[in-house]
Formats: sequence, C-alpha cells, structure tokens
Amino acid sequence: MGVTPDGTAARTPAGTPRVLGSPLADTVLERLTTTYRAAADPRRAVAMRAYMKDVAPFLGLTTPVRRALSRTVVEGLPRPDEADCAAVALRCWEQPEREYQYFAVDYLRRHVRHCSSGFLPVVRHLVTTVPWWDTVDPLAAHVVGALVAADPGLAAVMDDWIDDDLWLARTALLHQLRFKERTDTRRLFDHCLRRSGDQDFFVRKAIGWCLREYARTDPDAVRAFLAREQGRFAPLSVREALKNIGAQNQPPGSRDRLTAENHSTRGGS
Repeated sequence: MGVTPDGTAARTPAGTPRVLGSPLADTVLERLTTTYRAAADPRRAVAMRAYMKDVAPFLGLTTPVRRALSRTVVEGLPRPDEADCAAVALRCWEQPEREYQYFAVDYLRRHVRHCSSGFLPVVRHLVTTVPWWDTVDPLAAHVVGALVAADPGLAAVMDDWIDDDLWLARTALLHQLRFKERTDTRRLFDHCLRRSGDQDFFVRKAIGWCLREYARTDPDAVRAFLAREQGRFAPLSVREALKNIGAQNQPPGSRDRLTAENHSTRGGS
C-alpha cells in the first residue's frame, strides 16, 4: 500500500492499497508497538471494546495516556513525506487493536499538509476498513477535508462517495465541517438531499451534524433550506441541525420521535 512517486496510490489487483517500503514507517511501528503494548491495560480494554460495539479489540489505553505515549514514539523523528504517511497509516490499520488506528489518524491529521490529492485513495481504504465513527469522523473532517481544501477538484470525488456505502457517504457529508465561510453550500445541501431518505442512524446523524456546523456560519441559510425541504429529512437530522439556532418555521415532525440515543453509538458530536 502507499503512494507512488507521481502521487498516485499503488494498488493490488483487488484494489487494496499496497504498503511500500518506508524506513521511517519501520521505525514508527517498532517504537509504537513496543510502547503501546508495554502500557496495555487488559481490564480497561474489555470495557473499551464493549463501548465501541466490539468493532475491534483494544489495548486499554485512555486517550490522555495514548497521546502521551504517542509523543514519545515520534520524538526526534523526521517529518514524513506522503509515502511515509501512507505506510504508517496502512500498517497501523493492519494491527488488530484500535489504538494503533487512533495513532494513525492523529499522525495523518498532523501531516496531511504534506500529502497530495493522490493520497485520497489511501484514505478511502482507511474509511472503509474496520469502519466506525471513531475513526471515520476525524478522517473526514481533518484529513479528507484538508485534501479537498487543498485541491477543490477532489470535491467531485465527494459527489461519488455520497452515493456509495454509508461510511463513504458520512465522510462526504462531514468533509466540510471545518470550512466555515469556504463551505460549498450548494454541494453541502445537495449531499444532504441525496441521502435524505436514508434509514441509517449514522447517515441521519451526519446530515444533522454538518448542517448544524454550517449554521454557525449562516444560520439563516440552514433554516431556509430546512423550511424549503419540509418532510425530506428524518426528525433526528432536523433536530441536530437546529440544535443551536432554533427554527422560525420548523418542519413538521421535527420535534423528534427519536428521543433516546444510545450513548455508545452517538455517531459524532
């Protein structure tokens, strides 16, 4: 897995990114596995795995502990290039325990500015492999979003992802979370409409979340959009979208039939 010198993803015949050689990734993974395993807490790992609906085994590292350990892992190492980022991330994704994937997400967030648009196929693999909101959401907002912001031509890929599986669709919905005034409003609303009839909780939640975030920038546009498209969205999506701004003409039914949400599958902020 990884990226070739021309910035495209190297792929196997089956379409899975192929890890290319990276001495830096070798060092990172050696330090990482040694450091994380030495700090593992098996009792805590059981509770963490249950909280995440058994999506993967855990080592039992809390977020503060994990991030402190991660700083020691990367201390003194050189800045990675795009191929290094691909190798680190994809090798972390091969590890069974979820904390390695959290490390990879944090690593990419820090270094995505060194990656080109050719890195997107690698991120697609991460989004669709062992997918759950805990990795998909930060990849969407901080990695995919950064890639699209640097190369607006990638927005056309988001138009494809919105019609794909639920985790790619969620990524497309959330990739503009941090764009604020730079948000492509037409695309944002179009993506929401294209998944408006989706029955999946995570898609409905993402629709509400991306609209709520954009409402911080233009609340009137979000209110007008929801009023204009009355009845198209699930009550959960409407409630989430209007959480901080209220509604002058709230769409019927938005005082939500979904009054209780499972905390362990909250599906984002």
